Amino acid sequence: MLLWNRRSRTVALAVFGAVVLVVFIAPLGTVLVAGLAGSWTGALPSDLGITRFGTALSGDNLASLSVSLQTAFVAGAVALLVGTWAALAARDCPMWLRRCTDAVFHLPIAVPSVAIGLGLLIAFNSRPLLLGGTRWIVIVAHAVLVLAFAFSSVSAALQRLDPCYRQAAESLGAGPVRVLVQVTLPLLLPALGAAAGLAVALSMGELGATIMVYPATWKTLPVTIFGLTDRGQALQAAASTTILLSVTLLALVLLGRIRGRAALR
Repeated sequence: MLLWNRRSRTVALAVFGAVVLVVFIAPLGTVLVAGLAGSWTGALPSDLGITRFGTALSGDNLASLSVSLQTAFVAGAVALLVGTWAALAARDCPMWLRRCTDAVFHLPIAVPSVAIGLGLLIAFNSRPLLLGGTRWIVIVAHAVLVLAFAFSSVSAALQRLDPCYRQAAESLGAGPVRVLVQVTLPLLLPALGAAAGLAVALSMGELGATIMVYPATWKTLPVTIFGLTDRGQALQAAASTTILLSVTLLALVLLGRIRGRAALR
């Protein structure tokens, strides 16, 4: 809208397209091609095929993908439940308490994820909360890291929610629980769907905290990919990364369809 002639708009679109190509499309395309390559010793890859994808979908790699999906959905559900509860509770609190709650829930994304992982490893490495060496410490780490995004999404939706709906229900004799279940939560379904999708996507790609706390029996796919690159198997890591991207995108599409149906309702 700030560009007054056709030429300036064309130049702006060309610059934007070049940035998108260099920053987003080219790296992801390179990962896909590397996953298809049998070898890449020259300027271009050679022996293209899907052999590496077969390896990425078998054995330990497939187990790691399953672990990532389970962790993402469980951690996302926990974060969505806690974040929604906190956002609803903070709505009716005094302003100073609301600001404190907001600061506490956003603290995990204000510090490096490695620090979160180390803190959880130390805090839950002795009784009575002995989670170290179990899958639960990984799930807790992911839930803590995505909690801020769930809280923010629901809080923003609550601020945009017209209070007239709640007031009308209360004037008709509905109690707090009925207003919450039959009025507030249905109106929040699109925001809850968006928060769930974001939580799952972030959890699927999380590495920093996971690598600090994961046990050998609960290794996520990003940890497996990191191990492959560390051993010099970059092409196999690219194939596994492509699988990770595809599965994450599929999960987001499914959650997006659920969110779309909720919005129509």
